[in-house]
Amino acid sequence: QVQLVESGGGLVQAGGSLRLSCAANDRTGSRYTMGWFRQAPGNEREFVAAITWSGTNTAYHDSVKGRFTISRDNAKNTVYLQMNSLKPEDTAIYYCAAGPRTWSGSRIARNYDYWGPGTQVTVSS
Repeated sequence: QVQLVESGGGLVQAGGSLRLSCAANDRTGSRYTMGWFRQAPGNEREFVAAITWSGTNTAYHDSVKGRFTISRDNAKNTVYLQMNSLKPEDTAIYYCAAGPRTWSGSRIARNYDYWGPGTQVTVSS
């Protein structure tokens, strides 16, 4: 079973940057498409970004395109989310996830098999 742990969250001012990391417990994690999702209080969990196991394909929610970049280092069993030009509306708990069987399903949370516990990102105005 793949275990995921996020890190890198924190408090930042609007316009600032953060880099989130998601470490898998073993190399099986490198075989999966990986995604980042976020959930703000009172909201449903929403898709942020996804990347195929090879890193060839990436996808982003429209609200983060041009500001966030997803990447992965399979040698380190780690996926990253570089977040630039952060806005107060980016405030949420950010989760990484692994496992959708098809790339077309990578934007849908229920298609993921494994989830990390989340890391809080707070952007002040």
